[in-house]
Parts: sequence; structure tokens; C-alpha cells
Amino acid sequence: MSEKVVVRQNRDFLTEILATDPHRPGDSKLYPVEHLYHLTPYGMLLASLGTCTAIVLHTYAQHHGVDLEEVELRLSYERIFADDCRDCEAIDTYEEQIVEEIALKGHLSPQERQKLLLIARHCPIHKMLHQGIEVVSHLSES
Repeated sequence: MSEKVVVRQNRDFLTEILATDPHRPGDSKLYPVEHLYHLTPYGMLLASLGTCTAIVLHTYAQHHGVDLEEVELRLSYERIFADDCRDCEAIDTYEEQIVEEIALKGHLSPQERQKLLLIARHCPIHKMLHQGIEVVSHLSES
């Protein structure tokens, strides 16, 4: 299973989201996302991570005088069969992985680019995914 989402955001926080069509597994073409309900839950997760990261980067850049014009995040979700299993015929284990490629546009020094890469990890969605978060579910009384 593989899904891909691209999030583009300019310094005015105008955001464009593109995604592959989950109903066409072999099609790698990206389509504009007009409504979030066109995305699968995995696509929504990627779009959330990309949008959150872009907002964090632009907010940091504006508060620190960094000339960041646009951020483009290329995100993909993959399930990878565990290569290190002892008995691969009998195990059904997958590793899940999100790959986030960050393209920065603007007049940026190498030091500013590296600093922005570090700042990208401060996105709350990134932290939740990296550190984990407990979900407690219960039925409503009504």
C-alpha cells in the first residue's frame, strides 16, 4: 500500500494539496484535492502532517526574518514487510513509514536551510507520530 500527498504553501499561508488517487493503485499522477473527504484516512494523515509542518516553517521564518517564500512537502505512506523476520512465511508484520521530503524556496543560506529542517520536527503532528499518543475511546451515553 502506498499513498502520496504534496502540500504547497506560500508565505501568505495559501495552501494547495495534491494527492494520488487511492482507487487507482498503479497511477502515480497527482490530482488537486478539492475536499478532504476525497482522501483516505492515510491521505488525511499525510495532508495534516504536511500542512502543519508548512505552517510551523512559515511562522518561524516570519518571526526570525528568514526569506522563505514557499514550502513544498512531498509525503508518502508505505507499508514495508519486515526484512528482518526469522520465519517470513509465518509472520504478517509490516513496518509503517512516512517519508517527508521538504523543498524550501527563497533566498536561504545553507545554515537557514538546516535550521528550517530542525524546525520542521517541531510540528505537533510530527511529534505525535514520532512519540506516539494514547487514544482512549468510549461510547457516548446518548
